[in-house]
Amino acid sequence: MRARLFVWVSMALALLAAGPVASQSRFDGWGAAIVAGDWRDPYDRPIQAFDNARRDLTRAFQTAGFARADMVDYSLRPDVAALVTAQAASEGMAEVFARTSRGCFVYITSHGSPAGIVFGPDVTVNPTMLANSLRSWCGARPTVVILSACFSGIFVDGLAAPNRMILTAARRDRSSFGCGPEETYPYFDACILESLPGAADFLALAAATRACVNRRETEEGLTPASEPQLFVGSEMQLRLPTLRFSRPAG
Repeated sequence: MRARLFVWVSMALALLAAGPVASQSRFDGWGAAIVAGDWRDPYDRPIQAFDNARRDLTRAFQTAGFARADMVDYSLRPDVAALVTAQAASEGMAEVFARTSRGCFVYITSHGSPAGIVFGPDVTVNPTMLANSLRSWCGARPTVVILSACFSGIFVDGLAAPNRMILTAARRDRSSFGCGPEETYPYFDACILESLPGAADFLALAAATRACVNRRETEEGLTPASEPQLFVGSEMQLRLPTLRFSRPAG
């Protein structure tokens, strides 16, 4: 009896000495990339809204369970000393997705047009280009793509697949709002940041964000409404409720 008690006491002391056990995230093994593709307002004046969003979204999704070591974030603005080109960003995204194996998360905040989404000074990424990249980077892994840009709904049909969730800031024929020099974030990104702390998973985040965008546009009398779009593939309908966001202790 004394020997057994000694063993249990020794094990308890060893656990106390080791400190708290690190909590596991449902997004362990997921790669993530967050990119600010533009740096201008509609009149080509430099703004901070996209970079602010990139910075704070990176922090917010890290808090939600994405490992910083498996995340990359890039600003593609050319008016800085540490210039990141579109090619360098694409290579960095490819690298992080190549060394992670469980899932992919891509978030791009930028200007958009019916032709695609701005990805640096000289590149516009269209749905076919992004679909090809996702196929190369992520294959059949579960993949979540969030695109914050005007006309970003043009990507839904081209990216739709059973293993993907696609959330866009606007439908294919609508603008989104909040890219002026006085704005801290584009409205859609602000709603993501507002909604994420209370959302259980990506499905709840999408619902709360869409409601937030609609509320803000209604309050400010902005028309026509941007109408953020959501696609959830058949595999992701079952998987997403199991991918719950982490919450800070306390």
